[in-house]
Amino acid sequence: MTYLIVFFSGLAAGFLNIMGGGGSMITVPVLIFLGLPPVIANGTNRIAVLVEALSGTLTFKSKGYFFPQMALTLAFPAIIGSVAGTLIAVNISDEMFNKVLGIIMLVVLMLIIIRPEKKFLKDLEILKLEGKRKLIAMVAFFFIGVYGGFIQIGVGFFMIVSLALLTGMDLIKINALKTMIVVFYTAVALLLFVTNTGVEWGIGIVLALGNGTGAYLGSHFAIRTGERPIRFVLTVTVIVMTGKLWGLW
Repeated sequence: MTYLIVFFSGLAAGFLNIMGGGGSMITVPVLIFLGLPPVIANGTNRIAVLVEALSGTLTFKSKGYFFPQMALTLAFPAIIGSVAGTLIAVNISDEMFNKVLGIIMLVVLMLIIIRPEKKFLKDLEILKLEGKRKLIAMVAFFFIGVYGGFIQIGVGFFMIVSLALLTGMDLIKINALKTMIVVFYTAVALLLFVTNTGVEWGIGIVLALGNGTGAYLGSHFAIRTGERPIRFVLTVTVIVMTGKLWGLW
């Protein structure tokens, strides 16, 4: 039963990630509600995140969207940041983590509804990161790495806005670059979780299978219906889960 719940929560997460992001808002609380300590739930979720990011990177590369030099430039500070963020995550108390998680989920939900990143997608084709822009980008991705190492939920929104402002690329190129950066810092974060607190590999692999299935189904569903009905369901789900994390019911 546990594996079935994990698979279907992964399916929902993969579905949401295709529809607009925020899938980890489902998976991390579900893992906690199933009895995993919050820090292990946080680490176990990274297995699915890493598999999904690797799959996405290979897919983008096969379609010609591959920017290894820029990805490595931004991945380096993101990795350093993720080390700091992950160390915070493995040392925070369970009660505090649940409180912070609830706040983050509500903030990310607002970002999903408002979608502020769309205002910055202008496809200016700047592409090269040089001089002052490169320095700003590296600083920004250090802090993005800290956040991603700590919780991961909604990190894509911050990356999209940053890349849109700093590179001028369109959403497809940004997603390709974002996905590759996630591979690098998530691999490091996962290693730190494994060595410091451990993860549930069986649950993580089942979660990854669910994510992949959900992403496949979501890509077809999005074409036919759009994302509005999913936003409504996600809003209700996040409010209920946040109340549970905060002990309101």
